[in-house]
Amino acid sequence: MDFILQGVIQALRLLVGGDPETYSAVAATVKVSSMAMAASLLMGIPLGFCLGHFDFPGKRQARLVVDTLLSLPTVFIGLMVYAFLSRQGPMGQMGLLFTLPGVAIGQTILALPVVIALTATAVESMDAELRTSLLSLGASRAQLLAGSLWEARHGILAAGVTAYGRVMTEVGISMMVGGNIKWHTRTITTAIALETSKGMFAMGIALGLVLLLIAFGANAAVSFLRRK
Repeated sequence: MDFILQGVIQALRLLVGGDPETYSAVAATVKVSSMAMAASLLMGIPLGFCLGHFDFPGKRQARLVVDTLLSLPTVFIGLMVYAFLSRQGPMGQMGLLFTLPGVAIGQTILALPVVIALTATAVESMDAELRTSLLSLGASRAQLLAGSLWEARHGILAAGVTAYGRVMTEVGISMMVGGNIKWHTRTITTAIALETSKGMFAMGIALGLVLLLIAFGANAAVSFLRRK
């Protein structure tokens, strides 16, 4: 147990002292997760709303596909994105392999089904009389959409937090597509895996503490918004 205690003490020293290697991984994680979440929310919320709100041919099959994609292994996503971004792949000329935008593409694929599925569930759980009530009050299509999204806001927030948690903690995509390059594409999770394998428990614990703080901050922000 002594080495764990010493690791925690050294981790706090690294964080308080502003260790550049530690904060480089933190900065890369924040950048790539922000890009991935922005893309997945912009695409996932409208798609999830349509999937949950409208009836159309093939809806059941579409929902089955989305639900199946929830369990995609991150290593498989990383492999497919790597194949597309490599020099032999169809997107090889874009130079996105071993870059943060390339990692963000993979993380967007990871987060998108989560946002779509949970948003659709939130919309399906709304009061069935809401649409009728809004139309009877003379609401336009835009107002109907806004009112429905507002009614499902808690479920949409939960979808965002759940997707953010999965993006922040994944390793396979960041390792395969980003390459775990120091000062460039090394994220918190890949740095933890690398430093722990080298016996550098202090940095691993420090980055783990940062990961916990980010998760706590995200959940605290959602709780605050719900109260408001």
